[in-house]
Amino acid sequence: MTMEGNGNSIGPLIDADGHVLEPADTWQKYIDPKFQDRAIRIELDADGRERLLFDNKPFEFLKGNLGGLGGIDLEKGGLGVQTGDYTYAEGSPPGGYDPAARIEVLDQEGIDRVLLYPTIGICWEGNVSDPSLATAYTQAYNRWIVDFCSHDPHRLYPIAHISLIDPEGAVEEVVRARKAGCVGVYLSPDLEARGGKAFIDPAFDLFWSTVQDLDMPVGFHVVVRDNPAFSRFSTPGTPGDGLFFFAFLAIDVMAAFTSMISSGILEKYPRLKCSVLEAGGNWISAWLDRMDHKYEVMSSVVPLSMKPSEYFFRQCLIAMDPDEGMNAEVIDHIGADYVIWASDYPHIDASYGVAKEMIESVQSLSLDAQRKVLGGNAIRFYGLPD
Repeated sequence: MTMEGNGNSIGPLIDADGHVLEPADTWQKYIDPKFQDRAIRIELDADGRERLLFDNKPFEFLKGNLGGLGGIDLEKGGLGVQTGDYTYAEGSPPGGYDPAARIEVLDQEGIDRVLLYPTIGICWEGNVSDPSLATAYTQAYNRWIVDFCSHDPHRLYPIAHISLIDPEGAVEEVVRARKAGCVGVYLSPDLEARGGKAFIDPAFDLFWSTVQDLDMPVGFHVVVRDNPAFSRFSTPGTPGDGLFFFAFLAIDVMAAFTSMISSGILEKYPRLKCSVLEAGGNWISAWLDRMDHKYEVMSSVVPLSMKPSEYFFRQCLIAMDPDEGMNAEVIDHIGADYVIWASDYPHIDASYGVAKEMIESVQSLSLDAQRKVLGGNAIRFYGLPD
């Protein structure tokens, strides 16, 4: 039984970053017909191994291991050591693609509501250069996720995927997605996903003003790429390369969040909301202190009228993971108004029982602080029904 349902004093427990595992035929079913022959799909390569195709081009990463896009049920430590292919279907528990099964998972975990983000959707940007196709991909996904959440709109909340490589299409799609019921926006944090342009580029002005007026928080989340920006720091074949890659996925999110503040986006759009996702959260206190200190040194050449931390406190939230060791201490330091939490279900680095783990990680805080972190902040930030 859920916290909200049984009247527990903690209040509603809201997973602010859960995921779906899009059925392999999602884009073939939901895409604009004129892009049908370029839809995202999964096919077997000549050697019989499974791979993703974006715009009819193969995605090399996770070839033969697409089950790793889900994988919550895989034995810990098992990724990459299977004797055969780990297929997308094998890594997809029903709760990832079936809304009724997802409700069962929420009930078993004691979670009242969940904000839902894509999985295949975090892979294709940077591999698609046609702006119109990128918007068609996002529109297809957004149509599907709205249908998925319609199974129980009081517990399942869709987050729209928007691609900035097509600024005009992004504005049109975010307006459409808002009308369809999406409560927030997922943006890829990497440069390739926005054609190499900075967030402050005038090409995106209408988008920022639109999401601000729509009161749709934008969220940055880790992405999966064949050649991530940080790949130049690692030599292929180095022992532990997989761990290096996995850990460094958070860097893209940290960089995008830092750029949003330092470039003046949050200064220019003071009602724009931004959430920082799947990068952990215990680092945020030290990072805000560092940014404030550097700002003091060079404030005359930075387009900000306040300290960087003040923009965070005015317009941002950060998601903490249940297994981080200093959740309560960091929350106590920065304030309980600025933190949400995430399960990351059904990804391979997620696990069951995380709701209980998150509750335990903040139980030393006041009851009011616990309520905010576990659900109240998500309700306020995303405008969910109270």
